[in-house]
Amino acid sequence: MWDLIRSIGGGQYAPHGYCLLWQPELVWTHVVSDLLIAGAYFSIPLALISFIRRRRDVQFGWMVWLFALFILACGTSHLMQVWNLWHGDYGAEAVVKAITALASVPTAILLWRLIPQALALPSPRQLALANAELEGLVDERDAALARLTGEIAQRERAEEALVQARKIDAIGQLTGGIAHDFNNLLQAITGNLDLIHQRPSDVARVTRWAENALKAVERGTRLTGQLLAFSRTQRLELRSIDVDALIGGMLDLVQRSIGPAIELDTRLEAADCRVQADQTQLELALLNLAINARDAMPEGGRLIIASRALDLRGHAELPDGRYVEVAVADTGHGMTEEVMRRALEPFFTTKGVGRGTGLGLSMAFGVARQSGGTLSLSSAPGAGTTVAVLLRCIEGESEAPRGGTAVGLDTPPEPAARAVAVMVIDDDEQVRESIVDGLNALGYRVQPHGGGAAALQARASERPALTVIDFAMPGLNGADIARQIRLDQPDAPIIFISGYADSAALDAFAGPNTRVLRKPFQTSELAQVAAELLRDAAGPA
Repeated sequence: MWDLIRSIGGGQYAPHGYCLLWQPELVWTHVVSDLLIAGAYFSIPLALISFIRRRRDVQFGWMVWLFALFILACGTSHLMQVWNLWHGDYGAEAVVKAITALASVPTAILLWRLIPQALALPSPRQLALANAELEGLVDERDAALARLTGEIAQRERAEEALVQARKIDAIGQLTGGIAHDFNNLLQAITGNLDLIHQRPSDVARVTRWAENALKAVERGTRLTGQLLAFSRTQRLELRSIDVDALIGGMLDLVQRSIGPAIELDTRLEAADCRVQADQTQLELALLNLAINARDAMPEGGRLIIASRALDLRGHAELPDGRYVEVAVADTGHGMTEEVMRRALEPFFTTKGVGRGTGLGLSMAFGVARQSGGTLSLSSAPGAGTTVAVLLRCIEGESEAPRGGTAVGLDTPPEPAARAVAVMVIDDDEQVRESIVDGLNALGYRVQPHGGGAAALQARASERPALTVIDFAMPGLNGADIARQIRLDQPDAPIIFISGYADSAALDAFAGPNTRVLRKPFQTSELAQVAAELLRDAAGPA
């Protein structure tokens, strides 16, 4: 080693025999070897670049680029050795060697710094153990997830069973309430009709008994109306309504209903906003809320009816827009959380037997929802209750309710109506007979039928001037029959009678030659509607 160092510093260089003129058989050995080594060196950076491009997620430092430069410089030095066999350009070779040296030193330094990190990498055995441990943890988590899924499914089944039980309880409460109220109505009707049957000659009493039976029927009509409002299947006559004017027009009725012990206070501030609703149903809903408030203040108190227009944003049930809020507030005993949760259920009531049907709030809620709004409650024990009805504002003038002069049972028909053919189609024999008898008493020539097929066949021989059809019937229903009639006679006057029917299905037949009568109805109502349709069909005199 020392000899080498002394020879480098002594300046006594041996003659360089790199020209290999005396050993020409070694020339191609050097050339081929250097070219292969250079090619191998140049391929290494290309492999590094390909790896970096495919693994962009791995952060490579300067170490990789310095190593690539070092490898390229090494490859170039081998090419220079081949070049110098023929040209002897040792200056260029020295430059390449200097570049290789500059690249090799920092590369070596960084490589030494990477050795501890490389040694810290886990061995294949350690990786296998870690993988096995991870798989064990995954299996445990999978088992825990399976147990949790089973528990969730079991809880969902339990909740579903609870909901079903509550539904059954609600249905029982609903049917029990309906049975109770309708049994009372049937008793009133049956008792009065039985008295009429026993003493038909006692004219004065028969009149009173008949009036009592009709009053019971009216009560039943209101009850079914409340049920249909709650179920949101009642066909509403929607029109533009000034809420403040509506409330102002029923204040006398409200005051009489709540009695003198309760102070009535109104705060109406929605005069600039109209709503679209059924005026009769909205009045009934507000009256029910006032009566509920009265019952919550048996010793007197204060009832506040307030209205205001507000801009609603981000409501859970209603779209954004301008609304009218009608609030009915009382200073009564209030409600607990549990009572509030059930307050909108039909026939749920905290009043004593015979003091309420439990339909007031549910009916008001049904009317609000069917009118495109909603109803909310706020209450606390001892702090009173506030019921707020939200209805969307619209633009437009109020429409006057349609009306007409009622035709009584004893009102003789117009001469033009005598002997007019009317077809009555109803599958219920008793209902059909009562309609037929009523129309016969008015002078019409009635063609009764219990089903659609027979009625359509009879129309082939004689077209009636008017057809009265029960909308819900087995086989051919009212819609099917009306469709067949309109194919043959597009302008045929038709009266649909219905106790319960899909409002959308009835609306499909809406038109100037169609009317709808809701059961129960009086013969006078049928007579009025029939006279209007026949008059419209006849045209101007």
